[in-house]
Amino acid sequence: MARAYWVVSYRAIHDAEAFKRYAAVAPAAVHAQGGRFLVRGMAAKAYEAGILQRVVVIEFDSLAQALSAHDSPAYQAALKELAGDAVERDLRIVEGLA
Repeated sequence: MARAYWVVSYRAIHDAEAFKRYAAVAPAAVHAQGGRFLVRGMAAKAYEAGILQRVVVIEFDSLAQALSAHDSPAYQAALKELAGDAVERDLRIVEGLA
């Protein structure tokens, strides 16, 4: 079964306090669903249309697990910390090759 990944690219963090609140609770919600953080930090370099902003990659054992983690009550509660325009980001869930 192929693993699956959350790939999160931040374009801007407008409300640092809201982001800190989210960052304080989101990892536990992800870990509870079997997620493993592979990347979590600022981009070292950006090419093409990329920007130097925060990037997160989280690995899950399956696509079903990755989808379930996003939709879990704990992660949805964490997302409420980012309500409004606290951040601009793109979260994509992709399936691995093998």
